[in-house]
Amino acid sequence: MLIAVIGLGTFGATAAKKIYEKGAEVIAIDKEEKLIDAIKDNVSQVYGLDATNEKALRSINISDVDIALVAIGKNIQMSILVVAMLRKLGVGRVIARANGHIHEHVLKEIGASEVVKVEEEMGDIIASKIVAPHVLQRYNFASGHSLVELKLGKKFDGKTIVEGQVKQKYGLNIIATQKRVPYITEEGKAAFRVEINDNPLPMDILNSDDVVVLVGSDENFNRLFLDLSEN
Repeated sequence: MLIAVIGLGTFGATAAKKIYEKGAEVIAIDKEEKLIDAIKDNVSQVYGLDATNEKALRSINISDVDIALVAIGKNIQMSILVVAMLRKLGVGRVIARANGHIHEHVLKEIGASEVVKVEEEMGDIIASKIVAPHVLQRYNFASGHSLVELKLGKKFDGKTIVEGQVKQKYGLNIIATQKRVPYITEEGKAAFRVEINDNPLPMDILNSDDVVVLVGSDENFNRLFLDLSEN
Protein backbone atom coordinates (compact mmCIF):
# COMPACT_ATOMS: atom_id res chain seq x y z
CA MET A 1 0.00 0.00 0.00
CA LEU A 2 1.29 3.44 -0.97
CA ILE A 3 0.30 6.33 1.31
CA ALA A 4 1.12 10.02 1.03
CA VAL A 5 1.24 12.15 4.17
CA ILE A 6 1.06 15.86 3.46
CA GLY A 7 2.01 18.24 6.26
CA LEU A 8 4.73 17.09 8.64
CA GLY A 9 3.96 18.87 11.88
CA THR A 10 3.70 16.83 15.06
CA PHE A 11 0.55 14.99 13.98
CA GLY A 12 1.62 14.40 10.37
CA ALA A 13 5.15 13.28 11.22
CA THR A 14 3.93 10.89 13.90
CA ALA A 15 1.29 9.43 11.59
CA ALA A 16 3.81 8.98 8.77
CA LYS A 17 6.28 7.15 11.01
CA LYS A 18 3.63 4.89 12.53
CA ILE A 19 2.16 4.01 9.14
CA TYR A 20 5.64 3.18 7.84
CA GLU A 21 6.36 1.03 10.91
CA LYS A 22 3.20 -0.95 10.14
CA GLY A 23 4.60 -1.93 6.76
CA ALA A 24 3.12 0.56 4.30
CA GLU A 25 5.17 2.54 1.79
CA VAL A 26 5.00 6.18 2.86
CA ILE A 27 5.65 9.34 0.86
CA ALA A 28 6.12 12.33 3.18
CA ILE A 29 5.47 15.79 1.75
CA ASP A 30 6.04 19.27 3.15
CA LYS A 31 7.46 22.52 1.83
CA GLU A 32 9.63 23.10 4.93
CA GLU A 33 13.06 21.57 4.50
CA LYS A 34 13.71 21.10 8.23
CA LEU A 35 10.57 18.97 8.57
CA ILE A 36 11.60 16.87 5.58
CA ASP A 37 15.09 16.34 6.99
CA ALA A 38 13.70 15.30 10.36
CA ILE A 39 11.65 12.43 8.92
CA LYS A 40 13.62 11.26 5.89
CA ASP A 41 15.06 8.20 7.65
CA ASN A 42 11.68 7.02 8.91
CA VAL A 43 9.64 6.84 5.69
CA SER A 44 10.04 5.52 2.15
CA GLN A 45 10.40 8.80 0.25
CA VAL A 46 10.33 12.51 1.05
CA TYR A 47 9.49 15.48 -1.15
CA GLY A 48 9.95 19.15 -0.38
CA LEU A 49 7.22 20.86 -2.38
CA ASP A 50 4.10 23.00 -2.20
CA ALA A 51 1.19 20.55 -2.20
CA THR A 52 -1.15 23.21 -3.63
CA ASN A 53 0.97 23.28 -6.78
CA GLU A 54 -0.61 20.98 -9.38
CA LYS A 55 2.55 20.70 -11.48
CA ALA A 56 4.64 19.73 -8.43
CA LEU A 57 2.16 17.02 -7.41
CA ARG A 58 1.98 15.64 -10.93
CA SER A 59 5.78 15.43 -11.00
CA ILE A 60 5.75 12.86 -8.16
CA ASN A 61 2.79 10.91 -9.62
CA ILE A 62 0.56 11.66 -6.67
CA SER A 63 -2.38 9.97 -8.41
CA ASP A 64 -0.63 6.61 -7.88
CA VAL A 65 -1.07 6.66 -4.11
CA ASP A 66 -3.76 4.51 -2.53
CA ILE A 67 -4.45 6.99 0.28
CA ALA A 68 -3.47 10.59 0.94
CA LEU A 69 -3.53 11.93 4.50
CA VAL A 70 -3.72 15.72 4.60
CA ALA A 71 -2.33 16.41 8.07
CA ILE A 72 -2.10 20.21 7.76
CA GLY A 73 -3.31 21.76 11.00
CA LYS A 74 -3.43 25.53 11.48
CA ASN A 75 -3.49 26.67 7.84
CA ILE A 76 -7.11 25.87 7.04
CA GLN A 77 -7.02 27.51 3.60
CA MET A 78 -4.04 25.41 2.52
CA SER A 79 -5.66 22.26 3.86
CA ILE A 80 -8.75 22.91 1.74
CA LEU A 81 -6.71 23.70 -1.36
CA VAL A 82 -4.63 20.53 -0.99
CA VAL A 83 -7.71 18.32 -0.62
CA ALA A 84 -9.27 19.94 -3.69
CA MET A 85 -6.07 19.44 -5.68
CA LEU A 86 -5.77 15.77 -4.69
CA ARG A 87 -9.33 15.09 -5.76
CA LYS A 88 -8.72 16.89 -9.05
CA LEU A 89 -5.67 14.71 -9.69
CA GLY A 90 -7.61 11.51 -9.08
CA VAL A 91 -6.48 10.37 -5.65
CA GLY A 92 -9.16 7.88 -4.67
CA ARG A 93 -9.14 8.17 -0.89
CA VAL A 94 -8.30 11.43 0.84
CA ILE A 95 -8.28 11.62 4.64
CA ALA A 96 -8.02 15.16 6.01
CA ARG A 97 -7.47 16.74 9.42
CA ALA A 98 -10.08 19.29 10.46
CA ASN A 99 -10.00 22.11 12.99
CA GLY A 100 -13.63 22.61 13.93
CA HIS A 101 -17.03 21.85 12.43
CA ILE A 102 -16.98 24.44 9.63
CA HIS A 103 -13.61 23.19 8.41
CA GLU A 104 -14.92 19.62 8.58
CA HIS A 105 -18.02 20.55 6.57
CA VAL A 106 -15.99 22.26 3.84
CA LEU A 107 -13.55 19.34 3.56
CA LYS A 108 -16.43 16.91 3.08
CA GLU A 109 -18.09 19.18 0.54
CA ILE A 110 -14.96 19.31 -1.64
CA GLY A 111 -14.49 15.56 -1.61
CA ALA A 112 -12.56 14.40 1.46
CA SER A 113 -13.32 10.71 1.97
CA GLU A 114 -12.85 10.94 5.74
CA VAL A 115 -12.23 13.74 8.22
CA VAL A 116 -10.16 13.41 11.39
CA LYS A 117 -10.72 15.79 14.30
CA VAL A 118 -7.48 15.23 16.20
CA GLU A 119 -8.16 17.42 19.22
CA GLU A 120 -11.62 15.95 19.85
CA GLU A 121 -10.43 12.38 19.38
CA MET A 122 -7.42 12.87 21.66
CA GLY A 123 -9.70 14.44 24.25
CA ASP A 124 -11.94 11.39 24.09
CA ILE A 125 -8.96 9.04 24.46
CA ILE A 126 -7.62 10.95 27.47
CA ALA A 127 -11.07 11.04 29.07
CA SER A 128 -11.39 7.29 28.60
CA LYS A 129 -8.00 6.70 30.22
CA ILE A 130 -9.05 8.76 33.24
CA VAL A 131 -12.55 7.34 33.64
CA ALA A 132 -11.77 3.76 32.58
CA PRO A 133 -8.06 3.04 33.12
CA HIS A 134 -8.73 -0.71 32.87
CA VAL A 135 -9.56 -0.31 29.16
CA LEU A 136 -6.71 -1.41 26.90
CA GLN A 137 -8.25 -0.66 23.51
CA ARG A 138 -11.55 0.82 22.37
CA TYR A 139 -12.97 0.91 18.86
CA ASN A 140 -16.04 3.12 18.42
CA PHE A 141 -18.79 2.46 15.91
CA ALA A 142 -20.87 5.24 14.39
CA SER A 143 -24.04 3.69 15.79
CA GLY A 144 -23.06 4.38 19.41
CA HIS A 145 -21.56 0.96 20.01
CA SER A 146 -18.00 -0.06 20.80
CA LEU A 147 -15.64 -3.01 20.76
CA VAL A 148 -13.54 -2.88 23.92
CA GLU A 149 -10.53 -4.81 25.22
CA LEU A 150 -10.22 -4.63 29.00
CA LYS A 151 -9.37 -6.45 32.20
CA LEU A 152 -12.42 -7.12 34.34
CA GLY A 153 -10.23 -7.37 37.45
CA LYS A 154 -10.79 -8.88 40.87
CA LYS A 155 -14.57 -8.48 40.83
CA PHE A 156 -14.81 -11.30 38.28
CA ASP A 157 -11.81 -13.35 39.38
CA GLY A 158 -12.54 -17.07 39.56
CA LYS A 159 -16.07 -16.74 38.17
CA THR A 160 -17.35 -18.43 35.05
CA ILE A 161 -18.65 -16.21 32.27
CA VAL A 162 -22.22 -17.12 33.18
CA GLU A 163 -21.57 -16.40 36.89
CA GLY A 164 -20.08 -13.00 36.04
CA GLN A 165 -23.39 -12.07 34.37
CA VAL A 166 -21.79 -9.47 32.12
CA LYS A 167 -24.54 -9.94 29.54
CA GLN A 168 -27.38 -10.09 32.07
CA LYS A 169 -26.27 -7.06 34.13
CA TYR A 170 -24.73 -4.84 31.45
CA GLY A 171 -26.07 -6.09 28.10
CA LEU A 172 -22.51 -6.68 26.86
CA ASN A 173 -21.27 -9.73 24.99
CA ILE A 174 -17.88 -11.35 25.63
CA ILE A 175 -16.65 -12.40 22.19
CA ALA A 176 -13.06 -13.39 23.03
CA THR A 177 -10.69 -13.90 25.94
CA GLN A 178 -6.91 -13.77 26.25
CA LYS A 179 -5.10 -15.64 29.01
CA ARG A 180 -1.48 -15.83 30.16
CA VAL A 181 -0.85 -19.53 30.68
CA PRO A 182 2.24 -20.66 32.65
CA TYR A 183 4.47 -23.38 31.23
CA ILE A 184 7.98 -24.78 31.57
CA THR A 185 10.44 -24.18 28.72
CA GLU A 186 12.76 -26.84 27.33
CA GLU A 187 15.47 -25.28 29.48
CA GLY A 188 13.35 -25.90 32.58
CA LYS A 189 12.48 -22.24 33.15
CA ALA A 190 9.05 -20.89 34.08
CA ALA A 191 7.44 -18.78 31.37
CA PHE A 192 4.06 -17.66 30.07
CA ARG A 193 2.36 -17.99 26.71
CA VAL A 194 -0.69 -16.08 25.49
CA GLU A 195 -3.74 -18.13 24.54
CA ILE A 196 -6.64 -16.51 22.72
CA ASN A 197 -10.10 -18.05 22.78
CA ASP A 198 -12.31 -16.54 20.09
CA ASN A 199 -15.28 -18.74 21.02
CA PRO A 200 -15.64 -18.49 24.81
CA LEU A 201 -18.25 -20.72 26.49
CA PRO A 202 -20.52 -19.87 29.44
CA MET A 203 -18.60 -22.16 31.82
CA ASP A 204 -15.14 -20.75 30.96
CA ILE A 205 -13.46 -19.30 34.06
CA LEU A 206 -12.29 -15.69 34.17
CA ASN A 207 -9.14 -14.61 36.01
CA SER A 208 -8.37 -11.08 37.20
CA ASP A 209 -5.55 -10.60 34.68
CA ASP A 210 -7.46 -12.01 31.70
CA VAL A 211 -8.06 -9.65 28.79
CA VAL A 212 -11.63 -9.89 27.52
CA VAL A 213 -13.09 -8.47 24.33
CA LEU A 214 -16.59 -7.10 24.74
CA VAL A 215 -19.06 -5.58 22.30
CA GLY A 216 -22.13 -3.50 23.12
CA SER A 217 -23.60 -0.03 23.47
CA ASP A 218 -21.59 2.86 24.89
CA GLU A 219 -24.31 3.43 27.50
CA ASN A 220 -23.91 -0.13 28.78
CA PHE A 221 -20.13 0.16 28.81
CA ASN A 222 -20.40 3.29 30.95
CA ARG A 223 -22.37 1.31 33.54
CA LEU A 224 -19.72 -1.40 33.58
CA PHE A 225 -16.89 1.14 33.87
CA LEU A 226 -18.63 2.78 36.82
CA ASP A 227 -18.91 -0.54 38.64
CA LEU A 228 -15.31 -1.46 37.91
CA SER A 229 -14.06 1.90 39.19
CA GLU A 230 -15.67 1.22 42.56
CA ASN A 231 -13.61 -1.92 43.11
